[in-house]
Amino acid sequence: MKAVGYHTAGAIERSDALVDLVVPAPVAGPRDLIVRIKAVSVNPVDTKVRAGVNPPAGTARILGYDACGVVEAVGPDVTLFKPGDPVFYAGDITRPGTNAELHVVDERIVGPKPDSIDWAEAAALPLTSVTAWEALFDRLDIRHAVPGANAILIIGSGGVGAMAIQLARALTDLVVVTTAALPEGGDRVRSLGADQVIDFRLPLADEFAKLGIDAPAFVFSTTHTDEHLPEIAKLIAPQGRLALIDDPSSLDIVSLKSKMISVHWEYMFGRAMYQTADMAQQHALLTEVTRLVDAGRIVSTVGERLSPINAATLRLAHARVESGMARGKIVVEGWA
Repeated sequence: MKAVGYHTAGAIERSDALVDLVVPAPVAGPRDLIVRIKAVSVNPVDTKVRAGVNPPAGTARILGYDACGVVEAVGPDVTLFKPGDPVFYAGDITRPGTNAELHVVDERIVGPKPDSIDWAEAAALPLTSVTAWEALFDRLDIRHAVPGANAILIIGSGGVGAMAIQLARALTDLVVVTTAALPEGGDRVRSLGADQVIDFRLPLADEFAKLGIDAPAFVFSTTHTDEHLPEIAKLIAPQGRLALIDDPSSLDIVSLKSKMISVHWEYMFGRAMYQTADMAQQHALLTEVTRLVDAGRIVSTVGERLSPINAATLRLAHARVESGMARGKIVVEGWA
């Protein structure tokens, strides 16, 4: 079957940064699905792995952590899906990726594709949806109130932030505040459901205070957490909760002690990586995301569509993600 991968980690400018491959079709384990891939999206994790993680000598690594497609075959213990079912999911970083015609994935981290959107729109959703959902509801537990505080601050309004805004708006009564570059970024995040917007380029505590609302019970930081931490310590409510997803080289949280702030790290690949007892929660949450999409309460954040799925197109997509200039998710669809 066709696939796209790399033999040696390195810069996207290299002609062999991603190459077309022909590899054997995967074999399903007991709880696995074999999915015929229709569309994939490219995330920062794809570029980070490609740039810095070498596969074992003499082998190629296939990337891809977002996909939408049709179930082709199932393992003997599968109960959630059957051949012919359209599905979407974010994959497992410990297994070969989705940039292949056929992909093997555990059914417990797969959701039913929304009926109301196409393959590309669906492929843009899983990784950001799982990350945002787990951060908000499993880590921050935003349905469990902090006394005297009823707001959430979402720092960063990119892919994960955009999904977090929508989920918080759809499923809670919190006042949703997010950061953006103002004035140009304000309309987009308000259209997603943000009640208030502050400029990330200015001191966050001062900007939040200008809103005239209570201190946030929850802060979800998606980017540059180490830089924002002094401001977070100032503005978060006592007994509040902080979640982050980025990778600062160090994070000194002593400043949070006096306010009794709890800190939570979200890593959406963790459940599959460690085969946790509640691994099927990802199936459940993706099923709920599908319901919200089909009800018109959440929209896909697809920004650009490229075609076909091959090394040349994926090199272009990686370059655009690394440039920081992409607006919305970049999706690659269809096989040549």
